[in-house]
Amino acid sequence: MADHTTIQVPKAVRDHLAQVAKDRGVTLGQLVEQLAAEQPTAEQIAQRLQADREVARGTIGVDISDEEFDRAPDVLANIYRIAAEKVRAARGAAA
Repeated sequence: MADHTTIQVPKAVRDHLAQVAKDRGVTLGQLVEQLAAEQPTAEQIAQRLQADREVARGTIGVDISDEEFDRAPDVLANIYRIAAEKVRAARGAAA
């Protein structure tokens, strides 16, 4: 049998989670397990970041230090910004 424990939360929180669990067709324990599985720990986030950096290094073929990664611009955010600007410009030209 699996080990179980008790988590103490305010009654309103318990009632809310119980309703969410009911709406999803799972038990309260199953809901808590699902929520916990969706939340990575700081160590898991650090491991993912390191793995992603290794993939990037291998893909571009350049050994970039962690410090250089930390100083680099947010490329994805810049791509989103540029794309949004182009969409706004296209809509303005079509008007």
